[in-house]
Amino acid sequence: MTGSIHWPTAVVVAGTMLLLWLAVVLLRRSRRRGFLSAVDRATYATLHTASLASQHLGEGLTPEAAERAGRHLLSILGARAVSISDPGSVLSWTGVGEHHRSTALALGEQTRATGRTVVNSSDDVTCSEPDCPLRSTVTAPLVMDDLVVGTLTAWTEQPSPGLARATEEVAAWVSSQLALAELARTRTRVMEAELRALRAQISPHFIYNSLAAIASFVRTDPDRARELLIDFADFTRYALRSGGPFTTLAEELRNVERYLVLEQARFGDRLQISLLIAPEVLPVTLPYLAVQPLVENAVRHGLAAKEGVGHLTITASDRGSDAEISIEDDGVGTDPERVRHILDGAHASDSVGLGNVDARLRQVYGDDFGLVVETAPGAGTRVSFRVPKFAPGIHAGS
Repeated sequence: MTGSIHWPTAVVVAGTMLLLWLAVVLLRRSRRRGFLSAVDRATYATLHTASLASQHLGEGLTPEAAERAGRHLLSILGARAVSISDPGSVLSWTGVGEHHRSTALALGEQTRATGRTVVNSSDDVTCSEPDCPLRSTVTAPLVMDDLVVGTLTAWTEQPSPGLARATEEVAAWVSSQLALAELARTRTRVMEAELRALRAQISPHFIYNSLAAIASFVRTDPDRARELLIDFADFTRYALRSGGPFTTLAEELRNVERYLVLEQARFGDRLQISLLIAPEVLPVTLPYLAVQPLVENAVRHGLAAKEGVGHLTITASDRGSDAEISIEDDGVGTDPERVRHILDGAHASDSVGLGNVDARLRQVYGDDFGLVVETAPGAGTRVSFRVPKFAPGIHAGS
């Protein structure tokens, strides 16, 4: 009959649609919980455990770091014990059978010599305790710059290709974390060296001029001489401080203000200053001595050689996720090609701190955050840079 419904077929179709609907609902719920299968759960657990271990490996290959990371590495490998050694000692032991610790260094000798993963069976792993489950080992190298700096050993009942492969992969991952830790330490040492060089570069030039300006007021205006001397003491205290490589924009600008007070004592009405500062960017963290050297460069190279009045404008603006700082003068300007050579390090001594600040900004934030210099002979100079408002691991005083 035309238009009639075949009920058994309709029931099957309806049942199928219902099952599909339930499957979609369950899939959505499982996704909201974050897991789709046991494999997904295992993958998540492994990645989470690795991230916990990486927090400790960032300290380098030390007994404390090895001890804390060892707990997580044991969980990843599923062995009965894990030991981490450097070339001269066993740094940590995690798991059962610690009485084997005294033999771990010797069992890793071949790996340290060849840089290869070595499996030791019960013939090599001897034990006088009948209930000890440790009868074999897999030892993989920890490598940095093509040098074996240590070993990772998994201890178990009997070796297997899966454990050997896993130990090798985990050791390679640990090696990469150690390399990142060394890179971070190297970057810190480079920044500290750059700061020492910057202090040495700024101090003689500025100290002589400031003291001469202060001396000129000792007899004619002793109160002003006293105030300038306090500003000079505060400036040098900040410039030579032993704190971390980062500060806040507010602190940096406060030091710039002291510097400019001292320079105005020397230049008088020839130096006019404008500050355009957005209050919301004052707490932003940036490298210590990132602004003052640029201001000094503007005064020393842009305005000092100019006849008549010179104007200096310092601007700090909110640019969404970044803060932008600019120092602009209407001085004599310079050849853009010469600036490029300065930023490349070819003529660093010609410009107080310009190349130094650029290098440190790039080291911290990446090449997209270096200095931008706009200048031409007779057209003044504008130097600007951006810093992220929030950058992981970067805090004032750190």
